[in-house]
Amino acid sequence: MSAKIPATFYYDIVSPFAYLYIKQRQRLEKKLEITPVPILLGGLLRAAENKGPGEVAAKRPHTYQFCVWQAEKLGIPFRLPEHHPFMTVAPQRLLVEKNADWSMLERAFDYVWVEGKDPNLSWSEFCLYLGLPADTAKPDCPEVKAQLINNTNQAKSAGAFGVPALIVHQHCFWGVDTIDWVLDYLARPGMFEEASYAYAGSIPNGLIP
Repeated sequence: MSAKIPATFYYDIVSPFAYLYIKQRQRLEKKLEITPVPILLGGLLRAAENKGPGEVAAKRPHTYQFCVWQAEKLGIPFRLPEHHPFMTVAPQRLLVEKNADWSMLERAFDYVWVEGKDPNLSWSEFCLYLGLPADTAKPDCPEVKAQLINNTNQAKSAGAFGVPALIVHQHCFWGVDTIDWVLDYLARPGMFEEASYAYAGSIPNGLIP
């Protein structure tokens, strides 16, 4: 059996699309060895001069209702939190500090998108949900803070501009709807060298003189 191909998955638990993605990751795990890396979505969006859909008034109802529909179609439990978006600095730092594996990060996502809760409002309960002591402190050490920033910068350098983002062979696949694209790429690894893809990746911007 051939060795699995390494891949990096950048995530923030504030993203419902990242939640829906990880619930389908088994579709990729036969071929990929995926390393999950927590980042700060807000920082990545600012660096990419981008905005999350929850920050755009016209996109908010469409985004949340689409997530409800998609979860229904996929048979994935889904419950919107009491408010959204919310700050994820503390929970993402905690996931960095604990070097969260798939099991822990999935529980973190479940707390938000199955239980429908903001970890900042019930920190002790959130920690217990992750299998940690209730008195676990919010991470405040410089090393953890720096690592989360480094992870976010690493995501930007890898070509990510939002989450979920999967990096395979230096190609960034963004969004919950790119799982099939990743599978096609793995079956056709020369895809991005084909003329149509090469042109699509370098087409000039008609709005720039």
